[in-house]
Amino acid sequence: MTNDVSRKRTIGLAIGLLILMAALIGWDLWTDYRAGTTARHIAVEFAVLLLAAAGVAILWREFQVARETVAELQIDVETARQEVTRWRHETKATISELRAAIDRQFNRWTLSSAERDVAMCLLRGLSHKEVASRRETSERTVREQARAVYQKSGVGGRSELAAFFLADLTTTEEKG
Repeated sequence: MTNDVSRKRTIGLAIGLLILMAALIGWDLWTDYRAGTTARHIAVEFAVLLLAAAGVAILWREFQVARETVAELQIDVETARQEVTRWRHETKATISELRAAIDRQFNRWTLSSAERDVAMCLLRGLSHKEVASRRETSERTVREQARAVYQKSGVGGRSELAAFFLADLTTTEEKG
């Protein structure tokens, strides 16, 4: 959406500049006409004025398209926010239970509080850099803590850690 907003602003600026150019050309045409400048000179400046006006018309159409696109994206973002709110409301109890189950598993693995925090951040999909920034520590420390989580849990990495908790949620039960 940021690109569309930026595009809208750029087009608006271009329209403003072309309108200013058209006004200056129009003023120059008027003063040249009153000063008795040749018809050829007036015709050339008038052609430039028409080109500037055409540019304004073209950019105005693009501006309208960009405006509609931004409006549609804003509606899409609002719809997504409403969907997230609905999802969170519907799954609040289940998520709370899942968090408690994850915490119990972290206890079984005897993770330290720092390792728990890193593990939760990794489960959320944050990069080592993002975890380090959030925890106000170095990436190296986060990597070491992540390595300790993987070793204590017996998993091979981030994706296996996530799969440990999520695999059963996404597996369909076999019919017997």
